Amino acid sequence: MLESVADNASILSIDVGLWVGLLVCARLLNPSRALDRMIFGATAGSLLVIYIFWRWHDTLPRLAMSAQSLWPHLFFTLEFIAVVYTLMSIVILFRSIDRSGQADLAEREMRVRNAYPAVDVFICTYDEPLEVVERSILTALELDYPDFTVWVLDDTRRSWLRDYCGKAGARYITRTDNEAAKAGNLNNALTLTSASTNAPIILVLDADFAPQRNLLKRTVGLLGEPNVAIIQTPQFYYNGDPIQHNLLATQSMVDDQRFFFDVFQPAKDAWGCAFCVGTSFVVRRDRLVEIGGFPTQAISEDINLTYMMLAHGYQTWWLNEKLSCGLSAEGIPEYITQRSRWCLGTIQVALLREGPLFGRGYSAIQRLHYVHGILNWLCKPFLVLLLIAPMMYWFAGLPAFEADYLAFLRYGAPAILGQTIYMAWISRSRTLPLFTEATHAIASFAISATLISAVFKPFGRPFKITDKGGDRSSPKLRWKLALTFGLIAFGSAASIALAFLSPYAASEISSLDYFNLLWAGISMLIAFIAFVTCFELPREDTCFPVNEAGALALAGDDHATPCRITALSSFAVELIRMTALRPPVEGAQAWLYMGQLGWVAITVAAANRKSVLANLHLTFEQRRRLVTWQFGSPPGNVAETVRITGAIMGLVRRGFRGR
Repeated sequence: MLESVADNASILSIDVGLWVGLLVCARLLNPSRALDRMIFGATAGSLLVIYIFWRWHDTLPRLAMSAQSLWPHLFFTLEFIAVVYTLMSIVILFRSIDRSGQADLAEREMRVRNAYPAVDVFICTYDEPLEVVERSILTALELDYPDFTVWVLDDTRRSWLRDYCGKAGARYITRTDNEAAKAGNLNNALTLTSASTNAPIILVLDADFAPQRNLLKRTVGLLGEPNVAIIQTPQFYYNGDPIQHNLLATQSMVDDQRFFFDVFQPAKDAWGCAFCVGTSFVVRRDRLVEIGGFPTQAISEDINLTYMMLAHGYQTWWLNEKLSCGLSAEGIPEYITQRSRWCLGTIQVALLREGPLFGRGYSAIQRLHYVHGILNWLCKPFLVLLLIAPMMYWFAGLPAFEADYLAFLRYGAPAILGQTIYMAWISRSRTLPLFTEATHAIASFAISATLISAVFKPFGRPFKITDKGGDRSSPKLRWKLALTFGLIAFGSAASIALAFLSPYAASEISSLDYFNLLWAGISMLIAFIAFVTCFELPREDTCFPVNEAGALALAGDDHATPCRITALSSFAVELIRMTALRPPVEGAQAWLYMGQLGWVAITVAAANRKSVLANLHLTFEQRRRLVTWQFGSPPGNVAETVRITGAIMGLVRRGFRGR
């Protein structure tokens, strides 16, 4: 007994010492320095290698055709894939590049020479409502660039959109069918514009992405490098994704793509392997013509485009600047559909005869980077097994691996500590333990199903778009997903209760039991976070904070009173009255003066002695100015780094109070 206590104290002291050492490293080392990235990455990677060797050598039963053997071997196989992916990620993150300095030089050279290549702006749209697509059209028309043409590529043949484009000043293109989905739409525009503007540079935007005014000046000059075909910029969003929104964590938790855009893509770019992400990129027309246009063989035309370019000797560069903002997936089904499509598209490109695995013209590094991308999706089934493993132990008597808690503290805990602290450091606080895992868990079952189906039928399925916009004012329960995660959370909690309260429980809890109890607790927390996310909160039109002086005049009054505008959306405004006079009644007509828009007609929706909420009635020109004002500069209403306390408080409010 005394020896056991001594072992516990010794191992815990080592873990605590390691934890402190890793925190000191995170404090002293700088992720912007390559040597520091290598030192910290090698440290975290070494702990992971030690762990996986321990798993292989000490925790697997002899392979046999039985559930007791096959289950832990299946678990280890998927865990090994996740470890290989993580180790490859660490090596990739040894490097990083920031091309902003090159963009400064290229922009200056264009200005000095007054040489601005013409640009065709392609806005791809499929059935989005006007309030979504107008943001892209109107902000694109206001780009600060001397020679460009905005083309709206409508793949749903809407006469009202054609009329709107004529009124706004954009040019309209459609086609008779939807063959090859988005890639086909782009190729149709590529052919038609070659007979008119034939601009040497093309900017591609999705219908929900609003470009910032300087996007073209920051990107076009970089295409002067002869071996560069594409300049890709990151995606930012002016709304929280469904996980952020439903957990009340839009201001305290980053979207699940921030790490990829802000950290991974600059690292991949340093290796010459950054890739196109489908929107907010510029591409040379001559290079497109050389490869036969936008590739149509896979549903992920963006990554396929990059690798087709690589096979011809042309690179994609990543300019890590906030040059556009779009609409993130707004609902859980759309979020899952989007991730499943990306997964299938990645697999399809891998299987192409001319793709990065089997085609010619790729370097070994480029092929390995693509394997890394595939492993990203192959890790998702491991997350599924990670969640159900405690229940398999407690209810079926099948341990995922034979290990007591002391052994795990000796080998597993250091690996987890190393990865958690390293990832928070390298990402500059863009990861959040448990919440990050819950975010990936939301789509893990659907992605696992996609991977299985891709084994039998990788091609031939229709392209599914991510629905954007529309009425989302009512709460929704995604009951199938909620049932899945609810059962996992309940089953994990029941496992813990079974260990202590069941009349059939062992009189003394073994060290293996203790290990699986801890595991059950972690699984329960992850599943609970995912479960709460399935109860979708209603959404309203995106509202931006404002602090601007204005004036309010009720209809029929001869004078206006000063006010302060505090919030503004595309259709409504909130203001603080600067007078103690009786507030306007609901439904009252009034006029509001705003510096950007002039006098605007409004209808009072609600009012009290201090504040007024009103609906806007804008002229076309006022709406144009409002949209470009709101979306033509980078909004800051969504978190770009995490706040742990805010995320936890949001979860508590949702989990225990519903709001």
